[in-house]
Amino acid sequence: MQILIGFFVALAMGLTGIGGGSFTVPALVLLVGLPAGMAVGTAFVYAGVMRLIAAPFYLAGRHFHARYLWLLLRGAIPGLLIGTLLLRMLSGSAKNPIVVIILGVLLAGSSSISFAPKAQYPAFARRNWKWLPWLALPIGIEAGFSSAGAGALGTVLLLNFSEMTPPQVVGTDLLFGLVLAVIGSAFHWEFGSISGAVLVRLLEGGVPGVVLGCIMARWVPSKKLKFAIATIAIVAGLQLVWTGSRRLLGEHSTAAAAGLTRVADPPAARH
Repeated sequence: MQILIGFFVALAMGLTGIGGGSFTVPALVLLVGLPAGMAVGTAFVYAGVMRLIAAPFYLAGRHFHARYLWLLLRGAIPGLLIGTLLLRMLSGSAKNPIVVIILGVLLAGSSSISFAPKAQYPAFARRNWKWLPWLALPIGIEAGFSSAGAGALGTVLLLNFSEMTPPQVVGTDLLFGLVLAVIGSAFHWEFGSISGAVLVRLLEGGVPGVVLGCIMARWVPSKKLKFAIATIAIVAGLQLVWTGSRRLLGEHSTAAAAGLTRVADPPAARH
């Protein structure tokens, strides 16, 4: 199961350049049964390795904007640390349903950005470049908390609010996501929120999957495929919300039943 998850997620990443955390985290929580915090950390390292393999395919013949990349990273890297620390604090209880619900909302929300109408303002970044780090800060926070969002949100930001051409946006956003994946992997590795056994199996399927996807990308209509992947990611995020909500209601019901039992105990039984 874990090898198949690694293969198909990596295949989608190779074909479109997106979808790593949006697929991997729900799969690891819902199918593998990992705690939310460990699923995010494992997905981060996995996505980082996949992006390292895919980068040469996507950067070949494409340019990137070094100045905008640096401005984005200035805001996103501190946000990445904030998001990772928030996840670590909230997931103190391994099966905390609140974390699962928040993850589902973030994953569904970031994936729905793919369907947002375009709001072209190409001169914004050139005239208001000092705002770019602040706009990248919440992208980093979401990436640190959920391991997803950097690709979709970064692409929307650069495509709509900078004067870059689409190939430059692809190259810049790919490097942006790659740097965040590498640094985020280091954060999660330091905190110990990674399942080494699951990661190895994901990589066993992921390495051939991402190479195959990158080779096939030139023959596949990537725009339609991105919409399909975004739709599946939204459904997976909503499934996390549903699962977390059921767990939360179950915990409240159990706690309420335990409280009623204590109240109903006769005094003699308590002595």
